Amino acid sequence: MILRVVLGDQCTPGLSALEGLDPASDVVLMAEVRAECTYVRHHKQKIALVLSAMRHFSELLRARGITVDYVRLDDPGNTQSLAGEVARAAKAHGARRIICTHPGEFRVLEDMQGWEEATGLPVEIRDDARFLCTLDRFRAWAAGRKQLRMEYFYREMRRETGLLMHAPDEPAGGQWNYDSENRAALPADLRPPAPRQFPPDAVTRDVIALVEREFPDHFGTTEKFAWPVTAEAAEQALADFIAHRLPRFGDYQDAMAEGEAMLFHALISAAMNCGLLDPMRACRAAEEAWQRGDAPLNAVEGFVRQILGWREYVRGLYWLKMPDYRDTNALEAHRKLPWLYWSGETAMACMRAAIGQTRDLAYAHHIQRLMVTGNFALLAGLDPAEVNDWYMVVYADAYEWVELPNTHGMALHADGGIMASKPYAASGAYINRMSNHCRGCAYDVKRPTGPGACPFNFLYWDFMARHAPRFAKNPRMAMPLRTLTKMAPEKVAAMRAEAKGFLDALAEGREPMLRGGRTSAAQGGRAMSLPLPEPSPAPRRRVPGPG
Repeated sequence: MILRVVLGDQCTPGLSALEGLDPASDVVLMAEVRAECTYVRHHKQKIALVLSAMRHFSELLRARGITVDYVRLDDPGNTQSLAGEVARAAKAHGARRIICTHPGEFRVLEDMQGWEEATGLPVEIRDDARFLCTLDRFRAWAAGRKQLRMEYFYREMRRETGLLMHAPDEPAGGQWNYDSENRAALPADLRPPAPRQFPPDAVTRDVIALVEREFPDHFGTTEKFAWPVTAEAAEQALADFIAHRLPRFGDYQDAMAEGEAMLFHALISAAMNCGLLDPMRACRAAEEAWQRGDAPLNAVEGFVRQILGWREYVRGLYWLKMPDYRDTNALEAHRKLPWLYWSGETAMACMRAAIGQTRDLAYAHHIQRLMVTGNFALLAGLDPAEVNDWYMVVYADAYEWVELPNTHGMALHADGGIMASKPYAASGAYINRMSNHCRGCAYDVKRPTGPGACPFNFLYWDFMARHAPRFAKNPRMAMPLRTLTKMAPEKVAAMRAEAKGFLDALAEGREPMLRGGRTSAAQGGRAMSLPLPEPSPAPRRRVPGPG
């Protein structure tokens, strides 16, 4: 008898751990354990999504005649750890050996590597074939390279898969990358179509009740839960995106807008990352839409790049650089994460929108993550470990293999440039260009300093001044550093003083521009859901100055 272990993010019938399964003798173990729900205090919707997907998948296996040892979170005798449940199941079923699939997180791999000693049985950890690039293939690509740039990896993956290729070395349309065409702000009169919703069925409702009972203080709400929890539903979500939002996805994939959380995005990453949707299937579906003339090339290429390029690249980078990668802090950022990241209680309209929808939906799109919450964390010098934990907590699609490189490397530049050749730092001007948040904000995006100045402005120039020596030889930082040297010293000093005062105030749980001087006392990082404040009605004076 072989015990075959399936994790919560491995709800895939073709999983390598299930290959060669003998229904007459083998047993599949699936276990809901508290340790996996609380190693970070996951968003309530993330826990509900994974547990519901697991329960639906276990029923699919049983319908195929497979014996499943399924352990629910509240079952009596649940050891509440993966290792404990593996040891229990191996003994209960008289297993001769254990087979599992390579996990997505380093800490789980370490756990798996201890199962043999804990059970006295041989443990086989198989490669995860659901990804389009094996870890060995990525290591071979990375070997000997001074720079591990995604663009070069992406081109090789295009050649190998044939996606959007006219010939072995001829990309469709004559260009590898159409990113420069995908930076339009959303027009005021354009209303994106609402994505398909998946109301909770009986299984999911039971899981949501469990989550609310067992994890009442975790971040977020479950009221708007609408994630697909089966492979069939995930396919429907993909089809809905291809038909209704893919054609405009390219143009507006970097846009942000008040009251528009989804825009033209796919909303399939959560399903894909827990094994409900095949990444190549998603890429081929988009390619077929382009071939039919139903979607333009810039949209399809941008979508394919996010999966075939970024998704595969960050996974490869994670396993290439772990475990030391997460401990780097190249910019020596040590400020504590301010309470507003949990409460959403801030007069900054862009931050309030991103955090508010994250609380309600366990979702924000990549520009909100990179150029709003991530950009603020970078400029403010927030501790990477705390920021990484926040991103792991709040998003339904967050697993460390995908979250850590994107946050640590892309958003925070904490890896010193392994992933990105420059820090993605931006002032309020970028947010104003790509969104309409600034129009109704209590802060003035045109002001670099003084009463009502946008915090992103003085924080940006404080960041540049703070790290000027570090980036002096970086050609991609030459323009802002030249601008900095041309500024009057007293102006730079004023912005840096304002940055310090603002950040010190946040550390004390207050933000002066909030209505009525409201404050939020820090509570040790405990994730709660607080009401969002209304924008301050204080009048703004617009004065000339850099954005």
